[in-house]
Amino acid sequence: MNLSYWEIKNYLSNIDYTIVGSGIVGLNCELRLRERFPKATIVILKRGFLPQGASTKNAGFACFGSLSEILDDLNTHSEDEVIKLIEKWRKGLSLLRKTLSDKAIDYQQYGGYELFDHHDHEGYEHCMSQMAKVNALLKQQFKTDFFQIKENVFNFQNIRKQLSFTPFEGQIDPGKMMRSLTDLVMKKNISILNSVAVNHFEESGNNVYVKTDTFDFKTNQLLFCTNGFASQLIHAEVKPARAQVVVTKPITALKIKGTFHLDKGFYYFRNIDSRILLGGGRNLDFKTEETTEMGQTVIIQNKLEELLNTTILPNTPFEIEHRWSGIMGVGSTKKPIVKQLSNKVFCGVRLGGMGIAIGSHVGRELANLVN
Repeated sequence: MNLSYWEIKNYLSNIDYTIVGSGIVGLNCELRLRERFPKATIVILKRGFLPQGASTKNAGFACFGSLSEILDDLNTHSEDEVIKLIEKWRKGLSLLRKTLSDKAIDYQQYGGYELFDHHDHEGYEHCMSQMAKVNALLKQQFKTDFFQIKENVFNFQNIRKQLSFTPFEGQIDPGKMMRSLTDLVMKKNISILNSVAVNHFEESGNNVYVKTDTFDFKTNQLLFCTNGFASQLIHAEVKPARAQVVVTKPITALKIKGTFHLDKGFYYFRNIDSRILLGGGRNLDFKTEETTEMGQTVIIQNKLEELLNTTILPNTPFEIEHRWSGIMGVGSTKKPIVKQLSNKVFCGVRLGGMGIAIGSHVGRELANLVN
């Protein structure tokens, strides 16, 4: 290790709390730790020069999901669990907006739509017949019908005339969100160490000894906020889930505005800067997409372009300008894992693709576990 006396003294000595992961969970965890412990020494380890998971690589949905997703959740969770999960989404989004401001994250509430393929008669009828039931479940939280029926005024092709709509869905700019969150953290006297990957850690006595690819150090307590990468270092029921995204070049007179789901949320798109952002397709090849490797695959990229051509922009010329992927953390349930792993080690992971909605809340919840 080629570290100077000054570097060791000012960056790597007498550390009270070390947070592994600098995404939305990690930074909100830090903010809450600083509230609780104003004089503590806090260090954040960032694996890359930018967040490496999903915080700046997601689609920017707020995100309450779609009617069919909630109905699927009701098949695997109790009604009470689903209600509590949506309440967590609502409170988490409110916390994010309050912490940073709508302007800072470019929050826009255009509403969210679910499209139904014109061949999917069974799925369409099931959703429409169960809409009143879901609205009744959520009435106490939102005081009005969460879902409504809207006509397809966007000229989407191969889609049924009626869409499911919720006025509560919104969209943000994840890049602006993370820049604003990082600026706020930097004002709190926090060290953020970039391009540092944790290789190993071991708890001994009153400290946790951490070995990275750059240096070794000790910390009083260690908190993992690595979401889809969690299973690389800790024992937690989290599987990585890669999400591929494309963005078109600007489209003249684009009239599509809002967030949209298709095929039970496996495909999702929105407007952004006169462009269309489209992501998804994990259901085409679940096994391949269960990876922490960034990249794109032909099968999914071809499907995304096909949807743009045949469904979303059937009569509009377009070119794709950007392609990327992000890594989510998923599991058998949508409930995030926020717990103490040992005497000095904690984690807040498995955001289930809902990081924007619940990341702020999970970060604070994690910070409240430590002492």
